[in-house]
Amino acid sequence: MSEKNLKTYTLITVTVAAFLSPFAGSALNLALPVIGNEMHGSTLLLSWAVSGYVLASAAFLIPLGRLSDIVGRSKIFILGQGIFTATSLLCALARSMTVLIAARCIEGMGAAAMFGTGMAILSSVFPARERGKALGVYTCTIYAGLSLGPSLGGIMTHYLGWRSIFVFATIVAAANFTLSALKVQRPAREKIKKEPYEFTSAVLYTAGIIAFLYGISSVGVNSGAKHILLAGLVALIIFVLVELRAAHPLLNLRLFRNTTYFFSNLAALINYSSTYAIGFIFSLYLQVVKGYDAQVAGMILLIQPAMQALLSPYAGTLSDRVDPRFLASMGMTVITAGLLLFSFISPCFPIWLVMANLALLGIGFGLFSSPNSNAIMGSVDQEFYGVASSTLSTMRNTGQALSMAMVTLIISMYLGDVQLTPAFSAEYVLAARTACLVFAVICGVGIFASLARGKTIREKTGSIHLQDQRRGR
Repeated sequence: MSEKNLKTYTLITVTVAAFLSPFAGSALNLALPVIGNEMHGSTLLLSWAVSGYVLASAAFLIPLGRLSDIVGRSKIFILGQGIFTATSLLCALARSMTVLIAARCIEGMGAAAMFGTGMAILSSVFPARERGKALGVYTCTIYAGLSLGPSLGGIMTHYLGWRSIFVFATIVAAANFTLSALKVQRPAREKIKKEPYEFTSAVLYTAGIIAFLYGISSVGVNSGAKHILLAGLVALIIFVLVELRAAHPLLNLRLFRNTTYFFSNLAALINYSSTYAIGFIFSLYLQVVKGYDAQVAGMILLIQPAMQALLSPYAGTLSDRVDPRFLASMGMTVITAGLLLFSFISPCFPIWLVMANLALLGIGFGLFSSPNSNAIMGSVDQEFYGVASSTLSTMRNTGQALSMAMVTLIISMYLGDVQLTPAFSAEYVLAARTACLVFAVICGVGIFASLARGKTIREKTGSIHLQDQRRGR
């Protein structure tokens, strides 16, 4: 296969895979009230239909990303698509909240295999001078999934029922799985590491992440959750100690000595922690508090990811010429302002102002994501692309899980474990305002993390490096 064809097929399959996960997640947000009525699910169970997916994704990204460096990224990428396809079908067939949540968790494992390798595959196929543009397209498709999720999900739920969302995801995933198996090959630039796999580290990391995130989300309603949270912290501490002594670590912690790499990943974690749950919050606000149906609510929520999708390719291309630090920091500042405005939300909040502020958040996130991703992938050598890609995806998914965990905790404080109806609108609005204020504070801290990565310079290769980076390796 020619290099041009390899680039084309790789870009298609990787971007379609990048589209599927946010589509399923954002579309499901609009279906939550309908699912709750059909399956008699409480607010907390409905939140776990979202949280279980992102928690599993976060827990398996690093282990599967490291495995892809050893056995080949395309193999893990294709395997992940197969898992995602099968579990999407299982979600469509689910008849109880228990089955749906379990299927979503396994689906998250499949997404981890796709997202832990997708960016690394693109970075291996496209040379440094084209990387920013390719990552911009990649990011655009993620936001396209977020954009089409609310609108198509709302329409599907309104006319065809919520299960049609997963039927659609199954068909698209199956087609992309077939194309990937036939056309995606290991790039000539990709370096396969013939090294042993640290299973002990993988178990410690996965168990620690799951226990830690579950503990945070459940501490308000489960008296034993604080013990699970503590156990998760202990497991993660042991994981770090084991990794520092390992000859072939699961996660090369020495990469974090690189200031660009460290603060860019920290900024990503903070950004997703403060923004992901906005779709969940306002899908319920628009339907339960404002009284809109799923179709109308979906069209309103479409505004934010649509702005992200429109802006991301341009921001990614611009980051090939302009210091990504300034673009990403500007984006986080805009997001912080939008979150502060939403902390004043009320039942009589003008809908035009909700829409305008969603657009503002979309602009901010569009300015942040592509430049931040380009800075991360350009700050490491090619042999670490798999780890860098999976680490960034872990920051994203861990941030998303933390975001949902914080929202779940805040909702449980104001409402407890009840089925959300208009009778609880006042309590829900208070919870939403509190969550947005907390997110605004967190995102404000993220501005300083984004700026702290330092001034970047561009070498002749087109890669982005800190002036002192090589001393950190």
